[in-house]
Formats: sequence, structure tokens, C-alpha cells
Amino acid sequence: GDFYEMFFEDAKIAAGILNVALTKRHDIPMCGVPHHAAQGYINKLIKANKRVALAEQTSEPSPGKLVEREISQIISAGSIDDLTLLDDTRHNYLAAVYHAGSGKKSRYGLACADHTTGEFTVAEFPNLELLEDELTRLSPSELLISDEQVEELGGLRNCQPYDGYAFIHEQALHTLKDHFKVQSLDGFGCTGMTGALAAAGGVLHYLSYQLRRKCDHLQTLSVRDSSDHVLIDTASQSNLDLVDSRSGKQHTLLGVLDRTSTPMGARKLRDWILHPLRDLATLTGRLDLVDSLLAEPYLLTKLRDSLKNIRDIERTTGRLSQGSGNGRDLKSLQTSLEHIPNLKSDLAALPQASALQKQLTNSIQEFPELVDFLQKALVEEPPAQLKDGGLIRDGHSEALDELRSASRDGKQWIAELQQSERKRTGIETLKIKFNNVFGYFIEITKSKADQAPDDYQRKQTMANAERFITPGLKEVEGKVLGADDRAKALEYDEFIQLRSHVTDHLSPLQTTADALATLDVLISFAETAQLYQHTRPVLDNSC
Repeated sequence: GDFYEMFFEDAKIAAGILNVALTKRHDIPMCGVPHHAAQGYINKLIKANKRVALAEQTSEPSPGKLVEREISQIISAGSIDDLTLLDDTRHNYLAAVYHAGSGKKSRYGLACADHTTGEFTVAEFPNLELLEDELTRLSPSELLISDEQVEELGGLRNCQPYDGYAFIHEQALHTLKDHFKVQSLDGFGCTGMTGALAAAGGVLHYLSYQLRRKCDHLQTLSVRDSSDHVLIDTASQSNLDLVDSRSGKQHTLLGVLDRTSTPMGARKLRDWILHPLRDLATLTGRLDLVDSLLAEPYLLTKLRDSLKNIRDIERTTGRLSQGSGNGRDLKSLQTSLEHIPNLKSDLAALPQASALQKQLTNSIQEFPELVDFLQKALVEEPPAQLKDGGLIRDGHSEALDELRSASRDGKQWIAELQQSERKRTGIETLKIKFNNVFGYFIEITKSKADQAPDDYQRKQTMANAERFITPGLKEVEGKVLGADDRAKALEYDEFIQLRSHVTDHLSPLQTTADALATLDVLISFAETAQLYQHTRPVLDNSC
């Protein structure tokens, strides 16, 4: 229908949070919000630490029958896909923790998934203090623990119990293997990480079965090895003003270094600062590329200009792969991909070729066929709502063009009918109007109503006008509205095909987005060094 409605105790709680009227239906408390404005109300509930279940209509209304409804999805803080509610410069993690083993074999497993980007990582820690330090760095929006470990882990911030069955080792392995379509998880480098895999299984089970979300874009499982990074405890992170400060972001290390051009780059820079790398070879490779960029200021400027035209490919493809994207997401992706060839060419043109430069150049892929497909299919400015139509270009679908033509011809006929009826009746104020209740009708002012021809059938009396219909008008109305409805339905089917075509390229799109994020951070370093005359640090393994 036109409203989402809540009943019983849910209605009482929601009415206060949403500032809407609490009413009753058959003595049952209820409140409702308009369908078209639901996202804003959902956002308010999420900010109030609530989860929101959406029950959608699944059958067509018919006389004498109840409309069937089913829960289509459940939205929680860790699975939000509305980008207006998210900070695009930081990840929105759904995490899980599981304690496995005892004594010297005791390990605290951690799994984190950013459902908006497809990032899925695991790690293990020998004690609770190190785990809590990592949770502070990652700041997950939701933290799951097994309902069997509430007594031990219930003090962790933002934690909530979840079905302990999902964390059982055998069940977690089954969940992960089934999702990744593999016989063994050894290829992900997580052999023997019992606690981490239990946590990862819990996250995936929660997303798939509790929240009913598609997780196809979670395509790999990465191990975050604490020995690869300098570990910064919670107190040090706060005292060093790395990413947050009471005085504002501009007084943090992140604020000093962040000149990234894309949300993807901003998120990666934040992660690099919170997890300083130890590997000398990788650090040297990054500095080599920064050197190359500084040596070519013209190419540095061109690369930066290209990056400014690239949107958030990670989160855009994430939304599309989950079935929640719209035409504007497709257009945003098209615009981003159009600028990749020039960017890749400029990157390859850097004369001081480094290993990292070559790696990034190979990882950044071009998608000429996909760009051409989207260009030919999408209008320049797609509407926000999918069901409104107007998304697909004329000429893309012959069947759609025919329906649109029928609708336009019918509306033209109605416009011409208004002119001919004014001439026939002599009533210059006669108008043909439309509303959702009566469809098309002829409206004549009260003072002229007695001049209506005999073939006009009175439909409604208004305070200042009379409304009429004719058999011919209703016949054309059926053709016009029928064509409109069929055109919108067909256009939605065309959109689904476009979205499916994009998700066929999901893996290379994610690889490209990650490489672009890395390049963005290094260009940010180069610009900062150029601006403040920074010199290259000398690194060695002496410490």
C-alpha cells in the first residue's frame, strides 16, 4: 500500500522515535509512515539502535482476499546500504568475535565484513586486550558474539548475542565453504584459525539468514595478520590523535595527510594509519611510486584530475550486487569507468617504472564493452525511483519503444479530444483531467454544466464543477494507462538486466576499485610532500 505500518509494542516505541501519531485500529496500537518517505524514517530508527524489518506485499490485491506479505529484508546498523546515512570516508563494519581454545592455545577470533564494499577480513589475538585495541581501531557498527559466550564477552562495546549454532566450528566451515563454493578454506590463508573462522561463519550466517541479505559481493576472505603491522593500543591511538581528535579532524594525522580524491582512497588511508605496515619491501615500493609522481608534476596533476571524476566504485557495485541499487548507481558507475583509460595511460607513462606502478597498472582494468552498453541503455539523468520509468533510452528496446509510443499517442488523442469537445459544446472552460481514483474525466464548471451533451455521463459533483465520462474517453484511458503500466514494468525488467550485466564484472570491478584506492592514497602523499617540501624517509630493519 501507500504506508508502512507498525503495531502493538513496536508502534509505541517507533511513534516516539519518529515523532509520528500513535493511533489505534480495533483497539490495537498502530502508527504508520508514507511509503515514499520510508528511508528517512528507517534511518532514524537505525540511529536509535533499532533493527528494522520490512514486510512487502507479494501478491496482487483482489476482492475478498487478503494481500500476502513477506519480510523482504531486515536492516541493521552494520548492514546499511543507504549511502546518505554512511560516512563515505570510513568503513561500516559488521563484526563478530569468538573465543576458541584454552590455556596456551587460547585465541580470540575476529571477523569483519563491510557489506557496502565487499571487504571481509579475519584476525586472531592471543588475549582480550589486543582484541579490544583492534575493535577500537575498526569501530564496528555491530558486534556479534555467540549466545553461549555472553558471560565472557558480553562486556564488549556494542555487542549483541547471536545464535551460538552459527559459531560452532563445523557449522561455520560449512557456511563459509558453501558461500565461497570451495572444498577447503586453506587457499585463503586461514588454516588453523579456529576462532576467526567461527566468527566469520557467524557474520555470514547473520547476514544471509537473519538479515536475508545477498552476499555475492563478499568474494574473498582476507587474513589481517597482526604481526604485519605496528600494534597501537587504544590509549596510544587516542593520545596520538591519529584519526580522531576532540579539536576536529584537521588536528589529526589523517587530517594532515588526507588529500584523497575518492571515498575509496579516504577509507584506505584511514586503514593504513590505524595499521602501520612493518614490511620494508612494501613500504619501499610505496615510496618509490611517490618519488616517481613527484618527479612528474604534470602527470601527477593529470592523474589527480582523473581521480576526481571517479565515484565510489566499491560501494556502488556493492549496492548493485545486493539488488538495492538504482539507475543513478548505474550512471555513476558508467561515469567512473569512462575516466579509467586516460588514468591508466597516464600511470603507465611515468618514466621511473616501479614494481608497484606496474602492479597497479595491471590491476586497474578497463571496461569498454560495459561502458558502451550502459551509455546506449541509460538516459543522461536517470530518475531516483525505479518504478517511475524514464530510465532507459529510446532505441534500446523495441518493445519498450512501442509501448511508449502507444502511451504518447493516447495522451495526444486526449489532448486533441479536449480541443474538439470545447468546439463541439461551445464550453471554452471544459477540461479533461486525471486522478488516481477516477482516471480520466471531463470537468465542466457549475455555471456551464447544463450545457453538457447527452452522451456525457455524470460521474461526480464538486462544489464548483461537475465531472463526466464518456465511453470513448474510458476506452482510450484503458489503452493509455495500460501502455504506461506495461512500459514501466518492462523498463524495470530492462534495469534488472543492466544490473545483472554489471554484476557479471563484479570481481574485476572490485580489484580495480582497490587499486584506484591505493593510487589515490599515494597521490595524496605526493601532493602533501610537494606542498610542504617533505623529504623521503630512510627506512631499514635495524629496529
